[in-house]
Amino acid sequence: MSIFEIANKYIPGGVNSPVRAFKAVDLEPIFIDRADKAYLYDINGKEYIDYVCSWGPMILGHNNEEIRKNVIKACEKGLSYGATTKLEVDMAQFICENIEHIDKIRMVNSGTEAVMSAIRLARGYTGKEKVIKFDGCYHGHSDSMLIQAGSGLMTEGIPDSNGVTKNCAIDTISIPYNDLDTLEEVFNKHKDNIACVILEPVAANMGVVLPKDGYLKGIRELCDKHKSLLIFDEVITGFRLCFGGAAKYFNIKPDLVTYGKIIGAGMPVGAYGGKKEIMDMIAPSGSVYQAGTLSGNPIAMTAGLTQLKILKENENIYDDINNISKYFFDNINDIIKRKNLDCSINYIGSLGSLFFTKDKVTDYVLAKKSDTKKYASYFKNMLDKGVYIAPAQFEAMFISKEHNKNIIDKTLNIIEESL
Repeated sequence: MSIFEIANKYIPGGVNSPVRAFKAVDLEPIFIDRADKAYLYDINGKEYIDYVCSWGPMILGHNNEEIRKNVIKACEKGLSYGATTKLEVDMAQFICENIEHIDKIRMVNSGTEAVMSAIRLARGYTGKEKVIKFDGCYHGHSDSMLIQAGSGLMTEGIPDSNGVTKNCAIDTISIPYNDLDTLEEVFNKHKDNIACVILEPVAANMGVVLPKDGYLKGIRELCDKHKSLLIFDEVITGFRLCFGGAAKYFNIKPDLVTYGKIIGAGMPVGAYGGKKEIMDMIAPSGSVYQAGTLSGNPIAMTAGLTQLKILKENENIYDDINNISKYFFDNINDIIKRKNLDCSINYIGSLGSLFFTKDKVTDYVLAKKSDTKKYASYFKNMLDKGVYIAPAQFEAMFISKEHNKNIIDKTLNIIEESL
């Protein structure tokens, strides 16, 4: 009996997160044994160049020596206390002193929990009910975020998963990404009842889709005009595009920001933070309740704070990663043009996506035009040749500090063969 058959016997679908099942690429999943630098190794010992990087947080590469040493040292003191530690205070102080749009921050355990808590906080602070999100932007699996756009231009939320009730989703409105006119219409329709707008400032869950020029600034202005909060979901972009995330990269100040595993160097962690007057609404200071026994876990705080300090003290890392990423993605684009392939590439900094559609992808509708069967074939070719990319068309590729030019050139040759 294979390990996947055993897994299916005891775990729903054989996996603990759906994309790992490899259903979108019509394969059984590989099972990873270990990781180091730019590589993954499966349980059979096969080596893969890794362009998933644990879905983003491994910006320094896998198994970073300094992070590993500090985590081992922290583990020797104990794994979890269920009580306050100096480490979580150090983490909060470091983020607040270095990220100008964050006055206070609350640690949680995942990006999903961070988003769920930030939305509750936005409603509590504004006294308003409705939330605007954007088609194709993923904000975790809390009930109010698992909705799709309705058939009408501004239809209230329709559940996108069994188990999510219409009443739960009705206060979430999903509209097209990169479309300011529709956003303004929604604001005008619902007048003074929009608590917040939440978005990935760079969408990375319908593949990588960049905001159009002026789009984020326009959202900020509409939120200010209607006294609604702007939430940046920076689970993907936070501390990856640059040290200050997308907010600094685009020079837009959100009212609240959510982070995920990147502030834990890949450990299970999340956080939400923002302006003091908003954050002080959270219990025990205020009336918006949120709690978590494992929040601020000392091992996660140690890993995350070590990585963030390395990035802060060596911000040239971003230049190095972004330069090699530009070389990588530009060369993929050259392959597409030279071979006259029905593909397109989107990238920013060290994350990007290859879409199997010739159209430039600027929103969810255009992303969905991609040929997922061709992507599945491409994925199989890449995997056979020792390159691990996302096992689904609508995900991002990530590059780490450990992806040097030799690795990138080897990958480019494999990409050309696979395409």
